Amino acid sequence: MISVLIADDQDLVREGLRMLLEAEPDLAVAGEAADGGQALAQARLLDPDVILMDVRMPGLNGIEATARLAQAGSRARVLMLTTFDLDEYVYHALKAGASGFLLKDASREQLAGAVRSVAAGETLLAPVITRRLIEDFCSGPAPGTPVAGAAGGLSERELGVVRLVAEGLSNAEIAAALYLSEATVKSHIALILAKLALRDRVQVAVYAYEHGIVRPGRGTAPPGRKASP
Repeated sequence: MISVLIADDQDLVREGLRMLLEAEPDLAVAGEAADGGQALAQARLLDPDVILMDVRMPGLNGIEATARLAQAGSRARVLMLTTFDLDEYVYHALKAGASGFLLKDASREQLAGAVRSVAAGETLLAPVITRRLIEDFCSGPAPGTPVAGAAGGLSERELGVVRLVAEGLSNAEIAAALYLSEATVKSHIALILAKLALRDRVQVAVYAYEHGIVRPGRGTAPPGRKASP
């Protein structure tokens, strides 16, 4: 059973999310919080697997609460909730340690799937939303900054994997693009996380844009998808 803490300042939103989650046999709502401060307290008390964290809340907002959870070494995975697909604050939330984000108008299936994915250690790096957000709001190095100095000891093959992760490709898509098996791609990603001391794929993507491994607006879209303008 996956335990979930819902943090949102709107009562109706929390009630709606609770109803959607509790309709799933493998998901359980452990508690609720109306602001970031309550979310921190409830996270310490309930030790949930996943926290659905609203970006904008009075007092301590979702971004700062997420950062404090990460600093405290919380095992809870944070899934940010936002109303807008280009909310600039979400980028900062990803940097703070969130595992991804979800729009509040997501369907029950999307919500449940997102919670399961995050609880399993995966991340929500949807190319349509997250990649565009990172490109728009990431302040990378000036043009011409050498990539080698920011490569963190990565091999050329690992750098290639990082670029594709930053573009939002799944393991299967990366495997197809590089003519590798999915198991090999997973091994590369595990080594990349270890070498760069990063937590997950979202942080790999942020790292890639910040250090010039991928330039905003310069990436190649996955097959069948349009590149960002």
